[in-house]
Amino acid sequence: MTSQGHFRDEAAGSEELKFHWCSPLDSGQQKASEKYLTGQLDFDGIVDFAREADELGVDSLLMGISYHMPDPLPMIGALVRETKNVKFILAYRPGLLSPTLFAQVVNTVSWMSDSRISLNLVAGISPVEQGYYGDFLAHDDRYARSNEFLDILHRFWRDEKPITFTGQHYRVEDAQIGLGFKGGGRPTIYISGASEVAQKTATEYGDCWLRYGDTPEGIARVTEPLLAQDCRVGIRMHVLSRDTREEALAELAEMMRNPDEDHKAWVKDFVAKSDSAAVKTSFELADKAEGDWLSPMLWSGAVAYRGGPALCVVGSHQEVADYLYQYKAAGVSEFIFSGWPTRDEMRNFYTRVLPLIREHERNA
Repeated sequence: MTSQGHFRDEAAGSEELKFHWCSPLDSGQQKASEKYLTGQLDFDGIVDFAREADELGVDSLLMGISYHMPDPLPMIGALVRETKNVKFILAYRPGLLSPTLFAQVVNTVSWMSDSRISLNLVAGISPVEQGYYGDFLAHDDRYARSNEFLDILHRFWRDEKPITFTGQHYRVEDAQIGLGFKGGGRPTIYISGASEVAQKTATEYGDCWLRYGDTPEGIARVTEPLLAQDCRVGIRMHVLSRDTREEALAELAEMMRNPDEDHKAWVKDFVAKSDSAAVKTSFELADKAEGDWLSPMLWSGAVAYRGGPALCVVGSHQEVADYLYQYKAAGVSEFIFSGWPTRDEMRNFYTRVLPLIREHERNA
């Protein structure tokens, strides 16, 4: 891809695309247009979901973080003992734990899981929600704090000790922990966000910049600076495929029947109070769609109910596989998907769509 956003000539390179899935830390959503299910935790169901993901060959399960969901850390601690191969991407926010304690916790899980833990560090998307946790930093200051947090973490994982650090947001003196990351390495680090400061954090401290979706052409226009600095690009979005396009569209229509308009209004209010560039731009993108379609394959109708991750690739199994493969040419190397209902769509994707994508890669 050139700086003008053209697709890369080497797009069909030898490395396979990675496909992760988002674990339902609440009780899961059956429809895109219903309100969040809160106030309950079906832990047995989540264990069963993770076991099936393990059997299907899911690369990693994203364990999200939000005030309305259970905390992902204890969940991962339990799930790594219930699975064999699937990895877990821990979403967490700097500011909740000290970097020393956080490194200690992550290292502990690495030994419990044979290193099957990665990190998705999120600076925060809502000043209101941050305030629930006693955090009142502005947007750019949260990323400055993230940089200090990650600087200290990297020093731990380089086995520097003792560590003394004095910054604007963190201070540690002669810090050390006895248990390193298993194997002597460190977890893969995903950095979320659409702002310039988020991208800078991703290139300086992360392995993969994780963003919400767009068309392959839209993604291609923004990936070059990240790729030039050896930072991978990943997309968080939804997918819906059926045997035929007609079946997929019928499923989409049924899923949006009798939408919860009160929830839509709640989401609109939440977005209005958000200071996240990723959140704002995803809604602006959806507003520009003609009849809720950004392209013949990319549907935005659920964004108003579910937020930026709800941008959804819709079509037959073959159409979805063909379209997703186009993102490889745009510089994307990883996806984190969800679906409605998410367990059914996960099974559908890994058994019906993924083999077609692998066929693309073998024939490249």
